Amino acid sequence: MKIPPAKPLEILLVEDNRGEARLVEEALAEMEFPGNLSVVTDGVEAMRFLRRIGIYAAVPKPDLVLLDLNMPRMDGRAVLHEMKKDEELQKIPVVVLSTSQADDDVWTAYHLNANCYITKPVEMDQFIHVIQSIQNFWHTTARLPPSSPPET
Repeated sequence: MKIPPAKPLEILLVEDNRGEARLVEEALAEMEFPGNLSVVTDGVEAMRFLRRIGIYAAVPKPDLVLLDLNMPRMDGRAVLHEMKKDEELQKIPVVVLSTSQADDDVWTAYHLNANCYITKPVEMDQFIHVIQSIQNFWHTTARLPPSSPPET
C-alpha cells in the first residue's frame, strides 16, 4: 500500500519572544518546510486565531500548535486548557516548547493533555535541530487527524 504524500503542514507558533520565534522561522526555512507557519505572541491572540475571530476569520485551521508556557495576558497553560476542552480544537496536537525544566510545568502540561513537552535548548544549533525534528515527526512520521470526521 502506497502512502500518499503528506499535505503541507499548518503550524501555529505561540511565542512571546520575538528572537525565539525568528529561530523557529529560520529552522523551518533552512529545511524548506512544506507548509505555513503563523505566529502569535500571547494566549489571547492564540485563542482568537484558533477560533478564527476578527482578523483571523480566514486563517486555516492549524495542524499543529507549538506553545510556549510563560507569556503575558494568557499563559500557555490556560491556552492548553481552553483548547483541550473545546470540541473543535481538542484534536489539534500541541507541543509545549518551553525554557522551563521544572517537573511541575511538565506534569501540568501533560495533565492538560499536551501531546509533547520539549525544553528549548540554549544552543542555537540544538534549537534549530529540535525544531526540525518536530517538523519531521509531525509532517512525515505521525498521522494527523483529518480536518473533518470520516463519513459513516
